[in-house]
Amino acid sequence: MNILVVGPSWVGDTVISQVLLQLLKQRHPSAQIDYLAPPWTLPLLQRMPEIRQGLLNPFRHGALQFVARRRLGIDLSAGAYDQALVLPNSWKSALPPWFAGIAQRTGFRGEARWGLLNDLRTLDPQVLPQMADRFAALAFPPGAALPGPLPRPALHSTTPQQQQLLSRLGIDPIKPAVAFCPGAEYGPAKRWPERHFAALARLLAARGFAIWLVGSPKDHTVAETIAQDAAGLCINLCGRTDIAEAADLLAAARLVVTNDSGLMHVAAAVGRPVIALYGSSSPQFTPPLSADARIVSLNLQCSPCFKRNCPLGHLKCLNDLVPERVFAEIDFAKLAN
Repeated sequence: MNILVVGPSWVGDTVISQVLLQLLKQRHPSAQIDYLAPPWTLPLLQRMPEIRQGLLNPFRHGALQFVARRRLGIDLSAGAYDQALVLPNSWKSALPPWFAGIAQRTGFRGEARWGLLNDLRTLDPQVLPQMADRFAALAFPPGAALPGPLPRPALHSTTPQQQQLLSRLGIDPIKPAVAFCPGAEYGPAKRWPERHFAALARLLAARGFAIWLVGSPKDHTVAETIAQDAAGLCINLCGRTDIAEAADLLAAARLVVTNDSGLMHVAAAVGRPVIALYGSSSPQFTPPLSADARIVSLNLQCSPCFKRNCPLGHLKCLNDLVPERVFAEIDFAKLAN
């Protein structure tokens, strides 16, 4: 059985989709799964053993490019896929599998996708409250109950991969490290203030930890502000790795302190203890899928608002989440092992 998965655009959603891949392999052990993904998530697929190959989805979010999608669909027809699982809810994302003539095209109702998808599911948010549940449901016939508990994402990262990366980055691994992920692609309302990250860095450095700032090139400026405020106690690594190497970097740390972001899900999937900071968003829908994750939130009346910027202008949900509160959540006895 050949299966094509049309993946989401967000890093975190891509990590969560590994739950679906694991279930597909459990149900169809000999299935060959290919995964269509944008360039920024494509390297991450190398760390998912369920995938035969990652395929480039060249279209940016919101771009129609109808003719180019038709061309991609014709190219995909060579894969002789028996089923396509379309994870995004957009009309555009369903076009390539339709153009490829894939016999079974599965996904949830979205933007007028009748015809494009012929295994069209109706989402009941009460039955499937989390994104992991929704992705998992696509591995089964309509209406089937999900097995419990669901598998958790597990990205592959080896000690040699981690050591090679640290050597390339010029990092001495002698001192135990805590990784900070200060970015959040969605917007400022999901970002803990730079001054709080810097203050936490000073507290952790006093306990003998190195501090790594991990993120994309877009996070470099924010990370540089943290590094300067922390008076040289942090190593700014934002933009110096692709997403697969970022997974190795997080796997090499003792602890990850992170905003609700794609890297939060990566850190959970490589088995690191995670402290996840929530402000405008909610852990009810996309929590870190790990037994070793602590969610820290003030649970204010105005949150979660799910806005990119604080609609009230004060961002109390994160400004009032003081570094000492986060520091108190750290299990130092566990980190010593």
